[in-house]
Amino acid sequence: MGSATRSALESARASLASTVGLDLAAGEQLLLAARTIGSSPQLVSALTDPSATPAAKADLIGAIFGGLSPVARGLLEGMVASRWSSGDELLAGIEEVGIRTIARSAPASVSVESELFAFGRAVASDAELELAIGSKRGDAAAKLSLVQSLLGRSASPQTVAIAGHLVQQPRGRRIGALVRHGAELVADTAGKGVATVTVAQPLSEAQREAIGASLQRRYGRAFTLDQVVDPAVIGGVRVQVGDEVIDGSVAARLTELKLRLAG
Repeated sequence: MGSATRSALESARASLASTVGLDLAAGEQLLLAARTIGSSPQLVSALTDPSATPAAKADLIGAIFGGLSPVARGLLEGMVASRWSSGDELLAGIEEVGIRTIARSAPASVSVESELFAFGRAVASDAELELAIGSKRGDAAAKLSLVQSLLGRSASPQTVAIAGHLVQQPRGRRIGALVRHGAELVADTAGKGVATVTVAQPLSEAQREAIGASLQRRYGRAFTLDQVVDPAVIGGVRVQVGDEVIDGSVAARLTELKLRLAG
């Protein structure tokens, strides 16, 4: 990420934090704008042209996205007025603000990040479905239809909107990375982190609470757990937070023991 993008993202996040009237529709409009801009290299170039004035870019946004709500249009105009290191990073910035906007519209009783992880596991469990959704040549409308039929009434509108956008504009990312990115943004919007917990058997509620409490003490924030059941770990637990891995699995201890004996 370039320095220009870091500054632009900080500005966009600050603007989002101070914006009132955020709702699901505004977030969906921002994600639609990201897809529309991403489909036109000429438009991406125009909106990231350092010689173009913010007023000229705002006029361009008004001409193309005249139907946006005042909230969505204000956020979008603010983002394109900033300098970005590349067109792809502008698209990533719009996507982030759109997802965060949608996340803020979710009821407190809904865990959008957990629903996203469940969606990712469902796709990964079916090779044909994963190919259909992950194919670079797949039709965007067909992918969206698959997401909607898969999630149906089992997921919140926020989850459907985020997952639908991600599969339509993957920008080179595989489904696992897409889902994790979306879930991390949703969790971070609520002040939480995401931890992938790999175990041989499903965790009990008490075990989930104990792991969550341990992570909160270690990192100073609450965590949403993405549970992965893998018999290969044999027992114990493997926890990944970002790039950090805490491996207390039996499999890891056996591997370490073998290495010591071999040495």
